[in-house]
Amino acid sequence: MEKNSQPHHHHHQQRRRGGGRIVIPHSSSSRYPLSHEFQSNNPSKIDRNNNTTGSRNSNDDDNQEDLPAIAGTCPFMCPVEERAWRERLRDLAVFERLDGNPGKTSSSLAVKKDVGASDVRPLPVLEDTLNYLFNLLNSREYPFEVVHDFIFDRTRSIRQDLAMQNIISDKAVLMYERMVKFHVISHHKLQRHSGSPDISPMHHLNMEQLTKALSSLYNLYDANQNSHSISENEAEFRSFYVLLHLGSENQPMGESLSLWFHRVHSSIIKSKEMCFARRILRYFRLGNYKRFMSTIEAEASYLQYCIIEPYIIEVRTLALCCVNYGGYKLHPYPLADLSKLLLMKESDVESLCRDCGLQTSTDEVGKKFLPTKQTSFCHPKGGFKNCYLFDSARLERESTECSKLLWLQ
Repeated sequence: MEKNSQPHHHHHQQRRRGGGRIVIPHSSSSRYPLSHEFQSNNPSKIDRNNNTTGSRNSNDDDNQEDLPAIAGTCPFMCPVEERAWRERLRDLAVFERLDGNPGKTSSSLAVKKDVGASDVRPLPVLEDTLNYLFNLLNSREYPFEVVHDFIFDRTRSIRQDLAMQNIISDKAVLMYERMVKFHVISHHKLQRHSGSPDISPMHHLNMEQLTKALSSLYNLYDANQNSHSISENEAEFRSFYVLLHLGSENQPMGESLSLWFHRVHSSIIKSKEMCFARRILRYFRLGNYKRFMSTIEAEASYLQYCIIEPYIIEVRTLALCCVNYGGYKLHPYPLADLSKLLLMKESDVESLCRDCGLQTSTDEVGKKFLPTKQTSFCHPKGGFKNCYLFDSARLERESTECSKLLWLQ
């Protein structure tokens, strides 16, 4: 591997037309600050084939050009030295163990773990490594949480190797989109088990890595904005920024939406994906539960739904509250109608009513109703214990297709 010195980025700020300059928190375990991923003060010096040119200005260190990027040469998913010392320490994940032996692995099983390691993998090896990791999602031997924990950790080192080499090609964009997809789908799956003491920290860490990966992906989009190849998925992935701001206390990406919108290109702002995200945000903040639910059912992509899902229970509870207090006491509300309104199975609507302290009734032919004007309505202490699914055949089909694409690309 070429041991060129690390490029000096700390004096530079990239000008961005499509979005604000994203600052990503430093990783405490890495020698290379993630906040400088894919940022250069002179984009014209970066070659799409992963070559850079530049020279030092000895007279002015504050305006020096970027140095050439490191060129990865490690041919394995995990460097030989790291494999050896991890075998000695018996520091092997269950997926890396040869014949189940915690002290033995091979080049086809071990994946680089140390983000500060000196051996850097070139792009083809990183692509193969990512494919290998996502194929593990097919595993039926281990629960999703175990598979997620391994992929979560190893994709961090993939992102680090891409950043150290300043790879900004279309292939890098596709890799980052796949990693963001993984974290978004994980956000959805882990949310359903977030009450568990083991899952809750994992869910928090996944959100942290989602925002970091998404920030770097936005930087890649901007680095390629003058090229002829524009990602067909950019509008959808940009919309995630808006959806992550659902909830008044949320500003996970470090910049307010009002400032961010001024930096987003008009073509992205006008896209159907961004228009959808902005409408969802508006309906959520206005408490327009009917439009919120129907728009999701009609227009949301599966990935957009995964980000929105944690807020759906809040909107359903608001709807139930409005129906209870706004209805006529002599005219109980049919649970079948609530089922259509809240996009839930009728049995789940009945359970949600109980969770909120509301009683239901059944008439002589077996139809169930919600008697209104009940004074017992409340939000359950400690949150909702049940996970109420979104009853949408379209999104169910999309979830299957999206999961397949994640590891087949």
